Amino acid sequence: MPSSHAQTDEEARLQALAEHEILDAEPDPSLAHIVELAARLLGAPAAFVSFVDRDRQVFHAKIGLSLCETDRDVAFCARTIAQTDILVVLDASQDPRFRDNPLVTGAPFIRFYAGVPLRTGDGHAIGTLCLAGPKPRRAFTGRDRRILADLARLVLDRLELRRVEAARRATQSRFEHIADTSSDAIICADAHGRVSFWSAAAERLFGHTVAEALGQPLAILVPERMRGGHEGDLCRIARGAATRLLGRTVELIGRHKDGREFPVELSLCTWAENGHAAFGAIARDVSQRHIVEERLFRLAHLDALTELPNRAVLRGRIEAAILEDRPAAVLMLDLDGFKEVNDAHGHAVGDAVLRLAASRLRTCVDTMGVAARFGGDEFAVVLTGVGDPLTAISKGQAMIDALSEPYHVEETVLRLGASVGVALSPAHGVREDELLACADAALYRAKMDGRGRACLFTPELREVAQRERACRDGLRRAIEQGEFVLHYQPQVSLSDGALMGAEALIRWQHPELGLLMPGAFLEVLDNGPDAARVGDWVLRTACAQAQAWRQGGVHPFRIGVNLCAAQFRGGGLVEGVATALAETGLPAHALELEITETIILRHDPEVIAALQALRAMDVGIAFDDYGTGYASLSLLKRFPLTRLKIDRGFVNGLCEDRHDAAIVRAVIDLSRSFGLEVIAEGVETEEQRQRLLAKGCEEAQGYLFGRPMPPAEFAARFKLCRQHKRLPYPAA
Repeated sequence: MPSSHAQTDEEARLQALAEHEILDAEPDPSLAHIVELAARLLGAPAAFVSFVDRDRQVFHAKIGLSLCETDRDVAFCARTIAQTDILVVLDASQDPRFRDNPLVTGAPFIRFYAGVPLRTGDGHAIGTLCLAGPKPRRAFTGRDRRILADLARLVLDRLELRRVEAARRATQSRFEHIADTSSDAIICADAHGRVSFWSAAAERLFGHTVAEALGQPLAILVPERMRGGHEGDLCRIARGAATRLLGRTVELIGRHKDGREFPVELSLCTWAENGHAAFGAIARDVSQRHIVEERLFRLAHLDALTELPNRAVLRGRIEAAILEDRPAAVLMLDLDGFKEVNDAHGHAVGDAVLRLAASRLRTCVDTMGVAARFGGDEFAVVLTGVGDPLTAISKGQAMIDALSEPYHVEETVLRLGASVGVALSPAHGVREDELLACADAALYRAKMDGRGRACLFTPELREVAQRERACRDGLRRAIEQGEFVLHYQPQVSLSDGALMGAEALIRWQHPELGLLMPGAFLEVLDNGPDAARVGDWVLRTACAQAQAWRQGGVHPFRIGVNLCAAQFRGGGLVEGVATALAETGLPAHALELEITETIILRHDPEVIAALQALRAMDVGIAFDDYGTGYASLSLLKRFPLTRLKIDRGFVNGLCEDRHDAAIVRAVIDLSRSFGLEVIAEGVETEEQRQRLLAKGCEEAQGYLFGRPMPPAEFAARFKLCRQHKRLPYPAA
């Protein structure tokens, strides 16, 4: 049983909560704004202010959350209020305190949570400011913690205003009792503007003792130079006259007894007392809040690394130029050779280069426009009032020259270049997104034409951009209407042609253009926001189909599924694979995930960790197209691979080109040395089959054994008796 001391503390906490009169009140708009700011600044899909009552948790202000309240015994926030610091849960499903919680196992499926207790001035934790999301996080940094704590202080400011306002509606004696315990200064005056009540906090804030303040005019609150204006307004309110300040929260300069000035926020009200007007003000020093708000403003509007304006500011400036009907030049820039610098010297040096580049851009633009960091090593500039193409190109070339000067970082001299794409408003577009797309298309052409140059957008490039945009729009429709299908290419034993498995390959069943191969859409899809969702659908669909055929009596049968980079970035790949296997019943050893050099050369610790976790589940890991790029031998040791796939380009020249034959032999020997299996792609002739078999390759796929085909055709070709029902699409 809880101790009597604990029960007493809980009753005091509940009393403190009741004094705010907030549990069943309408959401406070100021709290809703802070919640929205928390979600945006810290990248969380859900944020909320909650209050913990005796048996329930009430969500007062929220975004991204449909719940209104929960039982206290399942509330994460019930734990948060029991500690002094921020509670961070990176993955609730792995945390023994929460993994069986119904809010984790069921809607809203919380995986990530961060909450800071909201403590009143007397130390009672009445609620929390929280972030939550359905995906785990790798980290919640010290910077993230500081931002959340700063926002919590803003929430507490608003709550204290509410508490004192609630108290004002009570009796005068109760008001004075609470006022004297408030951390905010409470000041009352009579109808003549003379101080009649001066709380202990007012003494601390303004320096005057109660004896010194009582009976003094309200002028003691403000500097002498401002007394004619501010004091007059305060006195008019004290007399009961209606003014623009009554009932509002205003900010002005306050004056301490020692002459020190500081920003002070006043909430002003009047009431009748014994038939006479009375005046009250709640005052607080907002110096610290100004510092916090300045920090939050910078976070919301400036890039943290370079301190250039961010995308939102840039877009706003372009939109303003369009609305004002003023010409403008939009330039997209990126640094040529930055990736090589980053890879060779590390991220710290790369960051230093970006800061130097930002400083040079700022100097080039000066007061003519705005330079912003767009992401990575890409920058954007809008020059308002520049509509002449020659002037815009000249400005772009000047930026290239500045960005191409040597970079001196840590006693190292680095040489990079820059490329620029230019679009003009209104000549090339009258929408912000259209102008940025045109400038980006011009930047792409500048890089394709040899880098180190400025390229002006042309109608030809518009057609390219429109084709890409049409593809993106079509992909959105394909996702919404389930137009993607999977075809399966058989993988067979070279010795006897026995079916060993299949590779699942995505196709787009376009309603107008027919069946589209990946080359027509995969690059746009991989770079879009839905790549991971589509990849998850491919995985689940392929696993379901493979298990259906296995249940029909096909053993062994292995299904190969290609992964995309976006599935690693989301952080939920391992859980997604485990879920797909559990839902479909497919054994882990019957699934082989194929990764490309693009993924494996990222060398991210998260990539290696995810692959190791998948391998520990007995899932196979195949390296696709080994030998065609830059992948080194060390990768075969570092990554938990189970199979190498010989690229079709080498197989195609196997019988005619001794170099291709030598590469094929080397890959097979490497596989054997590292204990890996090997499979050849693109086998089209009997001679290729025999050569591969003689060199020790045991499996292959290619047109000799079958093209990629729909599941029904695949089943008929290999006399398989079961097909799975189509899974819902897109994946949730």
